[in-house]
Amino acid sequence: MALLADARGREMQRATFGPGNVRLLDDRALVKLLRGIAKQFKKPDAIGLGLAGARNETDRQRVWAVVTKVWKKTPCHVTHDLEVALGGRVGPTCRDGLGPPALPSVLVLSGTGSCCFGKAADGRTAKMGGWGHVLGDKGSGFEIGLRGLKAVVFYFDRDGTWSRLGERLLAATNCNEPDDLIDWASNADKDAMAALAPEVFATAKARDRIARDVLAGAAGMLAKDAVTCAGKLTKKNSAVDFVLSGGVLRNQPAFARKVATEIKSRWPKANVSTQKHDGVWGAIALARALVSSLNPQPSTLDPNKSTPLPPTEERNRRSMNFDKLPTRSAITLMLSEEARGAEAVLGESKKIARLVGWVATALKAGGRLFYVGAGTSGRLGVLDASECPPTFRTRPEQVQGIIAGGPRALTRSIEGAEDEPDAGARAIQFRGVGKRDVVIGIAASGRTPFVWGAMEEAARCGARTALVCFDPKLKRRAGVPHLIVAPAIGPEVLTGSTRLKAGTATKLILNCITTLAMVRLGKVRGNLMVDLDPKNEKLRARAVRIVRTLTGAEANEARAALEKSSWVVKAAVGSLKP
Repeated sequence: MALLADARGREMQRATFGPGNVRLLDDRALVKLLRGIAKQFKKPDAIGLGLAGARNETDRQRVWAVVTKVWKKTPCHVTHDLEVALGGRVGPTCRDGLGPPALPSVLVLSGTGSCCFGKAADGRTAKMGGWGHVLGDKGSGFEIGLRGLKAVVFYFDRDGTWSRLGERLLAATNCNEPDDLIDWASNADKDAMAALAPEVFATAKARDRIARDVLAGAAGMLAKDAVTCAGKLTKKNSAVDFVLSGGVLRNQPAFARKVATEIKSRWPKANVSTQKHDGVWGAIALARALVSSLNPQPSTLDPNKSTPLPPTEERNRRSMNFDKLPTRSAITLMLSEEARGAEAVLGESKKIARLVGWVATALKAGGRLFYVGAGTSGRLGVLDASECPPTFRTRPEQVQGIIAGGPRALTRSIEGAEDEPDAGARAIQFRGVGKRDVVIGIAASGRTPFVWGAMEEAARCGARTALVCFDPKLKRRAGVPHLIVAPAIGPEVLTGSTRLKAGTATKLILNCITTLAMVRLGKVRGNLMVDLDPKNEKLRARAVRIVRTLTGAEANEARAALEKSSWVVKAAVGSLKP
């Protein structure tokens, strides 16, 4: 929804466009969407823009960059859709219905999905919900529809009778009998499930007990989340505006009254109202504030500010004619550069040895090793962590890899994920990092904000921190990290492509850290892996060879000992030695 209003807040024009979730649109699609809006409206003096998925500063900076292409030199406040919806409220104590709240305000949103979002007068915010229909959406249209289905099949199993609500849901889904609902529910998307909510509301009006129980539960969950959200902003004896919004609450007044009653029973000084204006009016409030201040939202990314390039971004003089070299000559050049990288890693052996000691001590004391990186660096950390359980029989939680952007970033590029230091810090917080742990950041340039955010938070939690990078001139910041391993590998053959020499050097360093730490923990005898976890035939054959080598046993005797010990090599060796 897009809305154009004049300086006095009077509506001039509105139009509806396609979905605008930042997480689901690439830059090209986002430009197309905003240009479509620009074509239908005359150029505004200021823009308030709230988009679903704009969760953090990286998201907002990305949207801001697109906005400047579409509306050049136009002030714009970019935020998420919940803040816009809260800005468009009409609460009992709001100043003119738009703009900053006079009291802490909590938006209670229930549509297809659900969420509670609160804001205090000093700008602090709080949120409950908004996790999507799989993990959350309590009290939403989706959950009301789903709970309606679950209730009717439960009572059908218990009582043997098909309820009035069940009849309506069969009609709404075009199913012939209850068994057909299994396939329907398995294939229904979020919108299809939410479309069943009106059937629950209609049946509740006919005093159907099952439907009423479903709605009572939904109202209670919404109210509970709303007051929890308020409790993050102020004390319980304070007055708070609760604003009910979204299609479910705005279109079902009886349900809205039930939610209001539940909120008041939990928060004595609650002022509860239902939003009259569309949430898009909150964007108008943001735009008006910009016009008043004549101060457009600044970008934290200053294109005019120059900083020295890290070595990994400099051009390699030996490969200036890389595109013209014969293939065999190019291979020779690439491999010679890889060899230079290995030599540079050897020059950091003293620091790597120190890091090996830290990791061995941490794991022996029940601590953990965390690798943190973005892109290639993050993938290499996850790779090394994933290979420890089969190679050394470590528990999966003992060596962990954290990559900016999460699991999806393992197989594809997640734009902007590495630029968010707060995301790195949160990853450390949610892994419960503490003083017994070691956190190793991996960043070829040494500058990745996600990695620095993680290291700073880890140090604050008492963990030992280290950084693997390839800028020998890099300095610590306020004592973080505790150790920097920075081989002088020089520029890449292909300028800036750190999956090449830097990637190889990173793999060498990580190999040394975990392998030698495991040696110090007694998981290697000679050069044999006596703690491998043989989950397949290849590893079982290797385990048999290891046992035979260490005991002199025959193959069938070694296999029998391994089977008896549940394929624990050390135990099998111990049982065969005199």
